[in-house]
Amino acid sequence: MTRAPLRVTLGGGGTDLPSYYSIYGGFSVTGAIDKYVYLLSHERFDPGLRISYSKTEIVPQADDVEHPIVKEALKLIGSFDHLELMSVADLPARTGLGSSGSFTVALLNVLHASRGEHVPPSILAEEACDIAIERLHEPSGKQDEYTAAFGGINSYTIAMDGTVRVSPVRISKAAISELESELLLFYSGITRESRIILESQRKAAVAGKPDTVEGLHRIKQIGIDSRNALEAGDLKGFGRLLHEHWRTKKAMTPETSSPEIDAIYELAIKNGATGGKIMGAGGGGFFMFHCDTDRRKLTEVLEKHGLRRMSYRFEYEGSKTVFNI
Repeated sequence: MTRAPLRVTLGGGGTDLPSYYSIYGGFSVTGAIDKYVYLLSHERFDPGLRISYSKTEIVPQADDVEHPIVKEALKLIGSFDHLELMSVADLPARTGLGSSGSFTVALLNVLHASRGEHVPPSILAEEACDIAIERLHEPSGKQDEYTAAFGGINSYTIAMDGTVRVSPVRISKAAISELESELLLFYSGITRESRIILESQRKAAVAGKPDTVEGLHRIKQIGIDSRNALEAGDLKGFGRLLHEHWRTKKAMTPETSSPEIDAIYELAIKNGATGGKIMGAGGGGFFMFHCDTDRRKLTEVLEKHGLRRMSYRFEYEGSKTVFNI
């Protein structure tokens, strides 16, 4: 059994997509959290493959697998027979916390482990990115897969050729503890298909639309400023940068928000939040708010509005084998 953590984007999200970084270079700051996707592999008595996720497939070979990520991972790692795979997760998919990237990284890890191979996080991350970007042509970036593989709170500098430099954010233990206390996650109950929003952004970036390109330039700079604020222990300033990021993202990609999402955001700001955003591509999933005042009041107000607060901690192990008989 392997696992890979989910993530929260702390700055620069969206500049990790090839449509942007291949021209301008990307930058994001991301933290892995202690919520996971798990993959279990087992030697099956009967020949063929049994794949269990939200449905169960029993097929003779990889080419017959319907699940696109599983199919491509099996083809990438090599031929398997007499294999059973099962996935479970701490949180549902399509909630903005990078579950697809975490699933792919945990899957690749368990397939390598099934062959007796230990693969470093950089290889796991690149193999997962290859599946999403090159093989499945998803409008996805690189931060999710890299965070799932490496864990921790890191900045990811992406060169125009796609090379990623991973740098730990130099944030003190005291500031991390404070950040975990002040950075609140709330589940909206709204699930969405992120690829629709990301595809819209990708097309606009490829077309060179000035509003989109300038917006992504600004988001990249906000990501750099966010890293600097975290390293300086300026969490209030970090909260203000979240607010600036949210305004920039909404102006650039209107599909990010909705009247319902806007109403929740304004309610949070009126009740003590310094800033915040909807996680991932937007449109639903988890909200993240910074609040350094009365967090109990903010929680009560949002829960009365139907949101559900989720406790978490940052995690630093990345994808790992948690059980191997």
